[in-house]
Amino acid sequence: MSDLASTSESPFHAGEREAQRLAGVRDRAERAGQRAIRDYMPEQHRTFFAQLPMLLVGSVDDAGRPWASVLAGSPGFVSTPDERRLRVAATLLFGDPLGSTRAVGADIGALGIELHTRRRNRVNGRITALDAHGFEVRVTQSFGNCPQYIQTRTGVPTPDIDDPGAARPLAQFDTLDAVTHDLIAGADTLFIASAFTNGPGGGVDVSHRGGKPGFVRIDGGHTLTIPDFTGNSYFNTLGNLALNPRAGLLFIDFADGTLVYLTGTTEIIWEGTEVQVFQGAQRLLRFHLKEGRRVQTALPLRWSFGEYSPLLARTGDWNGVRQSAPR
Repeated sequence: MSDLASTSESPFHAGEREAQRLAGVRDRAERAGQRAIRDYMPEQHRTFFAQLPMLLVGSVDDAGRPWASVLAGSPGFVSTPDERRLRVAATLLFGDPLGSTRAVGADIGALGIELHTRRRNRVNGRITALDAHGFEVRVTQSFGNCPQYIQTRTGVPTPDIDDPGAARPLAQFDTLDAVTHDLIAGADTLFIASAFTNGPGGGVDVSHRGGKPGFVRIDGGHTLTIPDFTGNSYFNTLGNLALNPRAGLLFIDFADGTLVYLTGTTEIIWEGTEVQVFQGAQRLLRFHLKEGRRVQTALPLRWSFGEYSPLLARTGDWNGVRQSAPR
């Protein structure tokens, strides 16, 4: 059994290592990654994926644009034929960009997240099979994430929801409209897809970000500013963005299943006054919208809110920044 943790080869590519260096955590991240990042799924991860009703996915379209997506199904729709293969059997949701990005040989990232327990595990790899029922991924990286910044939610039965692939109201845009603006302004959770596929150790990744409602600042119709808090020090997302600034964002209305998919370019703000005034922020991510789509009631899952992550007590929001700004 091969295990990256048992070799001297770094589990991080050049962009991740540079981001770790800039953040001052390079040695610590390498030690942690050598222990925790594998090229196979341990048994507890395989069991975890099999019990999920939802899977987040990151992919890249023919134009090189990353998109973050979500798939849903009865527990068991994600399976693991063996420790190096992840099988997903799910109908694509109407309007999901994944419909045009799935292809044999394509890099893909997957995030399993269990909202009521705050557990999450990641798998990155490459699609090796594609059929009418789903697709299969050959695992290249498998690792767990800490529960930081995840708000708890409990699934609500939705027996009245019909075919998840059926047509829904779809809005496409290159400027945020009022409905999308309000959904993002109230969000406490987002998912971000990033990709570096032009060098050793690269691939596609999808990750979670959480904060107090209002943690994403909307700057006009095209720009979002997102604080980056202390995490696991791997810098998978920012490492990808350091080499390829394109990213995809996904926002979920957990109450009614509406999905907002965005793709665009980013810049990382490593330091400065704007970082310092946002409580808890280590740096900022600026996202510039190129294309978006909003699909009403697309996700056939609903959640009731539980509680915010206790770690949010030491973080701020943009409203607080405005109130504390000198006059």
